Amino acid sequence: RSAPQVFALIVFSCLVGDGYTSTTEDYRLYCIFNRNEDACRYGIGIGVLAFLACIFFFAVDVYFPQISNTTDRKYLVLADLGFSGAWTFLWFIGFCFLTNQWSWTRPEYVYIGADSARAAITFSFFSIFSWVSGTLLHSGG
Repeated sequence: RSAPQVFALIVFSCLVGDGYTSTTEDYRLYCIFNRNEDACRYGIGIGVLAFLACIFFFAVDVYFPQISNTTDRKYLVLADLGFSGAWTFLWFIGFCFLTNQWSWTRPEYVYIGADSARAAITFSFFSIFSWVSGTLLHSGG
């Protein structure tokens, strides 16, 4: 659980910290990814939700041995499996979206934050595999 949580933290903190920039002529903040606000919102959104979900499922893992009802245990495992599978897909979409928008970003739009943008893309890619491993771990594969 720690790898997906750390990766999610890195992605959304890079986007919140350096994901928005302005120019000397215009002081409004623009998303560093081709000035597409949806790219920053998507990365921040899935990063924050993944981080919170990791905390929730970590708490479930801690208290799991104390749950005696097999039906509740089954639903918690299925919820974890479903969430991990869904987040694998969402991280894949996020990686593709951020990479595409970064490839269309003009160099004059980027004064600072290029390293944070590349870090967000890189850790979005790593997140795919960390959530896949969580899915396979809980599915018994």
